[in-house]
Amino acid sequence: MLAPQLSRFLASRRIHYGWLMVAVAFVVSVTTAGAQGLAGALVQPLEREFGWSVDQIGGALAIRILLFGLMAPFSAAMIERYGLKRIVVTALSIIATALILALFMNRLWQLFVIWGVMVGTATGLTAVVFSAIVATRWFTERRGLVVGILTASNATGQLAFLPLAAWLEAHYGWRAALAPTLIGLGVAAVGVVLFMVERPYDLGLVPYGESGRPIPPAPAKPVFGATLSALNKASGSLTFRVLAGTFFVCGLSTNGLVQTHFISLCADFGVTSVTAASMLAIIGLCDFIGTIGSGWLSDRYDNRALLFV
Repeated sequence: MLAPQLSRFLASRRIHYGWLMVAVAFVVSVTTAGAQGLAGALVQPLEREFGWSVDQIGGALAIRILLFGLMAPFSAAMIERYGLKRIVVTALSIIATALILALFMNRLWQLFVIWGVMVGTATGLTAVVFSAIVATRWFTERRGLVVGILTASNATGQLAFLPLAAWLEAHYGWRAALAPTLIGLGVAAVGVVLFMVERPYDLGLVPYGESGRPIPPAPAKPVFGATLSALNKASGSLTFRVLAGTFFVCGLSTNGLVQTHFISLCADFGVTSVTAASMLAIIGLCDFIGTIGSGWLSDRYDNRALLFV
């Protein structure tokens, strides 16, 4: 692991290692978001090649979204229990394995297992919780900006991979469209192995914006017990219920409907898949700017007022 030497090198230039952690986490989130959104470019080619109906394909992708959401609370406890690097590398490996297996699938149940269960579960392990953990562990100041940057990575994955995947599908078939995401997953895994560190304490540091001596972490709790206890405690809060409800609507509309079915919908109106994917990329670009901007603002203004606006 190069982290100790690199940490000293960065410290000599007054750069906190947390910013490198943000860079690594950003690459991870971009590639996993690209893997999750990739299915939107594959609905039509899968329908043509295998004769599966849109509702059958949509059923598998719905399982992907469901598991993506359900895994998030457990992923936080698993990261606390087994370590950030181990969970992230496992998730990247599962996604890469799923995409490789997808090259050979020819049965509908295989689509459900590969894209529904495997991709849904693995991307859930590196969802928003992963970004929040990195931001919380490594930053006290600028935390809102860091959360904004890492949350924007979802839009960047859509921006970077979807138009390219649509172009590759149109010219070389849907299997070729998986190649950029597989390469990205490999690059992300290498970055995690070489540079990701669990906590600032492991490098003798304190979070960005703090001073004093590094504090060792508290012992990790059992995964299921910690998750259910946290959910039980949070569910009694009206604020939590309101936020959970609004984010549910947001996820249902963006990830569940638009990201999955927008390209197919455009095809019904004679718009090519590349053009439709480029439209989504424009949404992703604006989302990228807005999300980072909201993170920057959240460090300076009342978050309730920002969310209302």
